[in-house]
Amino acid sequence: MSARSTQDGSVTLLGMGIVVMMLFVGGLAFDLWRLVGERRVLADAADAAAAAGANAIDVDGYRHDGRLDLDPALARATAAASLASQPDLASLTRVAVSASPDVVVVRLDGRVELVLLDLFAPGQAVELRVEAQAAPRRGAADP
Repeated sequence: MSARSTQDGSVTLLGMGIVVMMLFVGGLAFDLWRLVGERRVLADAADAAAAAGANAIDVDGYRHDGRLDLDPALARATAAASLASQPDLASLTRVAVSASPDVVVVRLDGRVELVLLDLFAPGQAVELRVEAQAAPRRGAADP
């Protein structure tokens, strides 16, 4: 046998190994990109809900003595309505909205199923948690 015949197919095996490795890296990149995207969607929704809730000021208090205090019940309801109007919250698992006269806080939990991780550990997912808070503030035109 010649030295050449003992190496037949080694390039094919090397190529197949590289292809499998590239598929693995691509799948991992896809999963991570999906995770980052879902977190961003949750964070944007929490920010929008907190900002909406911060607009729910106690109108009587503002008219009486110019205080910019929140109406906590109205702030919670406004933040919840903002979340209900968000279209892309498929990964959302839990919502917690709290409000005081000073600040409204929105906490969202989500769960993201990953494709590649599911091949190695079925049923596993990544849990996400985001939080946003906002408070009323005076604009440039307010005294």
